[in-house]
Amino acid sequence: MRLFTCDTCAQVVFFDNDTCLQCGSPLGLRPSTGDVEVIEPTTIVCANRAELNCNWLVEDDQATCRSCRLTRATAPIDDPGFRLAVAQAEAAKRRMVWQCLVLGLPVERLSFDLVSSRLDDEVMIGHENGLITVDVEEADDAWRVEVRERMHEPYRTLLGHFRHEVGHGLFPAMAFESGRIEEVRALFGDERADYQEALDRHYSAGPPDDWGDEHVSEYATMHPSEDWAETFAHWLHIRDTLETASQWGLRPTPPATLVTSHVEGMATGGFTDLVDAWLPLTYALNAVNRSMGADDLYPFVLSPRVVARLALVQDLARTVSPT
Repeated sequence: MRLFTCDTCAQVVFFDNDTCLQCGSPLGLRPSTGDVEVIEPTTIVCANRAELNCNWLVEDDQATCRSCRLTRATAPIDDPGFRLAVAQAEAAKRRMVWQCLVLGLPVERLSFDLVSSRLDDEVMIGHENGLITVDVEEADDAWRVEVRERMHEPYRTLLGHFRHEVGHGLFPAMAFESGRIEEVRALFGDERADYQEALDRHYSAGPPDDWGDEHVSEYATMHPSEDWAETFAHWLHIRDTLETASQWGLRPTPPATLVTSHVEGMATGGFTDLVDAWLPLTYALNAVNRSMGADDLYPFVLSPRVVARLALVQDLARTVSPT
């Protein structure tokens, strides 16, 4: 994510800021220009600014911003506990929506239900015909960590959920509208394979021992559609983190032998520069986390086959229509 500055005092401000902490100016993000600007009397702010902390501006005759209007339903925000969880979910969604808008991905074809499994135990994070459901209980750190440990997942975040499910939601646009579905199937597998059978097999037998040779995560081994969504999410992780690192001047250069052993053979589909920048950054960030006694920030390994999949996702993203 890029850095922004306050128009009043030139202080660095961030994507989620609604106020400059230096001079106190009220701020809003204008989607059409990609700028965070000081709010003037004539500026139209999102109707969810007060209750859900939305800092986006409105540029048409709608009450809510381009991100908030994609939400179809939420847990009841008149309850303070649910309101905080929904606000956190909306914040993660705004970051995901913004990234898709910048990349020209048709995220505005999708809609979102931000609901709670505390109110309905049938709520499941998932997607169906362009509707994405996210359990806002994932905003609770203790809840999310408990599920992460139970599911044997090294990484689980609200933003990660949105990126994964949006990968599912955009699959038709990226794979079918591009006319390259057979190319996608050749690399990821056939998404028409029976999903319930794959699900049962995954949770009874687990992933194959050599899953890291072919897939970015254990969950990606379950079914070709999950492999696609996991890969799409990782592509967004990589792009956003690299942009943020670049804004702060972070470009680690580890010993050449450390790079060569991982990057050799990964020059796929114009993806080389991204991998060359990404791997050293993950080494550095993981090492910093370990120095603080924390888990690795990026607990994944990118094999050549995974890089090939990432390269295809990026290539398809460049050709899809944003409308």
